Amino acid sequence: MASYDPETGKQWWIIDGPTEQFVASLVYLEDELFLTAGFPTYHYMAINPDGSGNVTTTKVLWHHKPPEREGSYVPSPIAAGKWFFVVADKGWCNCFDARSGERRWLQQLGKRHSASPVLANGHLYFTADSGDTYVLKASDRFEVVSKNPLGEDVYASPAVAHGQIFIRGDMHLFCIGK
Repeated sequence: MASYDPETGKQWWIIDGPTEQFVASLVYLEDELFLTAGFPTYHYMAINPDGSGNVTTTKVLWHHKPPEREGSYVPSPIAAGKWFFVVADKGWCNCFDARSGERRWLQQLGKRHSASPVLANGHLYFTADSGDTYVLKASDRFEVVSKNPLGEDVYASPAVAHGQIFIRGDMHLFCIGK
């Protein structure tokens, strides 16, 4: 993984590995980047992005290698408050303290996830491939506010705009809100 100056293309820093392929986008919180990687091995990492050169041993703040069932390859993580949240492809949802990397909780949210979560009004929305959307408080304590079935498969990430949530299912576009 590497960071580049967007104006000149000059490389700022690089980290060796940790694996071959990355699908998910990185997320930024205060002064940390959080990444997930998932092929052929799974990784969760927090990185201080202010280094230069090879920062593999100096700027990786914490690094977890979750087992396959808890590893995320497709869904992107999300940051809220002082925490990083990530749902695994197989539905296991994690909450990590952004600074320490301490896992606050791990819970199953359905069997399969392709969509990335979104944050709106202090709530996290995790949509499973089955079409069930799990609404959680953005907190270091696991609290499900609601579980909402759409009745069809969903593989796309929700979008939030003007107090509404838009979710594209296999057959329909859903608008939730006023």
